[in-house]
Amino acid sequence: MTPWDVAARSRFVTSDGTALHVVDEGPADVSTTVVLVHAWTLDHTSWDRVAATLSRTVRVLRFDHRGHGGSAPAVTGTATIAQLADDLAELIVDRVPTGRVVLAGHSIGGMTMMALAERNPDLIASRVTGAAFVATSSGGLDSLSLGLPGPVARVVMRGERLVNSKLAKLEHRSLLAKPRLAEPGLRWLLFGPRPRREDVAAAAEQVARVHPASMVGFRASLRDHERRAALAAFRDIPTVVLAGGADRLTPAGHSRLIAAELPDSELVIYPGAGHMLPFERGLEVTARIGGLA
Repeated sequence: MTPWDVAARSRFVTSDGTALHVVDEGPADVSTTVVLVHAWTLDHTSWDRVAATLSRTVRVLRFDHRGHGGSAPAVTGTATIAQLADDLAELIVDRVPTGRVVLAGHSIGGMTMMALAERNPDLIASRVTGAAFVATSSGGLDSLSLGLPGPVARVVMRGERLVNSKLAKLEHRSLLAKPRLAEPGLRWLLFGPRPRREDVAAAAEQVARVHPASMVGFRASLRDHERRAALAAFRDIPTVVLAGGADRLTPAGHSRLIAAELPDSELVIYPGAGHMLPFERGLEVTARIGGLA
C-alpha cells in the first residue's frame, strides 16, 4: 500500500462534508470486522490496548467522532448522538461493505449504537453479529449526580452549564492548553481508585484534543438521550454489557437496565473500576469483545 493509499484510508468524509480520522488495522482477508466506537471527549486512542490484541486475528476499525481527536469539528447543529449514528452507518457501508460486524461502544459510543439501531435497524439486523455496551447508558442522564449528595451535585451541574456556555463560543481546536492541570479532576471523575498515572495522562491528552463547541453540543444531546426501546434490535444478537462498579458517569445501574432489555446478554460489573474500562480493565474488555468476534 502506497503512502497515498494509507492517507486516503485514514480519512473518511461523511455526506455532509465532515472529515473523520479513521484507523484500520488487522488482516484484511477475514470475514469479521470489529468496529470500536469511543466515548465523549475522548478519541480512538482510548481503544489502543484493546485494538492491539484484537487486530492480531480480526480486522479492527476505529475512528474519531466529529469534533474529537483528528476529525473535523461538528458542523453547527450536528453535535448530536443521532448524527454520530449516521456517521457510523456511512462508515460501515463504505469501509465494511461485506462480512460480519461486531460493534463495541464505550459511553457515548454505546449510545451511538443504540441510535444506529433506532435510525437504521436493517443495518443492525443484516450485518451485526455481536455487540458490546461498555460503561454506557440507555437514558436518564439528565439526573446525573456523579455520586455526590443531591445539593452538591446540583451546584456542580450549574457550574458545568456556566462553563459550557463560555466554551460554546470558543473556536480554537484545543480545549486544554495544559492537559496535566486537568489530571486530578479527570482522575476523580473518570477512574476508580488508584488508576495508572499514564492512563490518567492519556485521558487528559485526549480531552485536550476535543473541539470546545462540539463538546458542548454533544453534552446537550447526552441529556436528551433516551433509547431504551432501541435496544430491542439487539435481542437476537450475542451481546455483552460491561460496567464499572465505581463509575460516576454511567453507574452500574444503567448497565443493569440495558441488560434487562437484553435478557440473553451477559452482564459483567467490575468492582472498583470507574468509567474508563478500556484502560482500567483492558484485558477483560478485550477478551469479552474477542469472544463476540
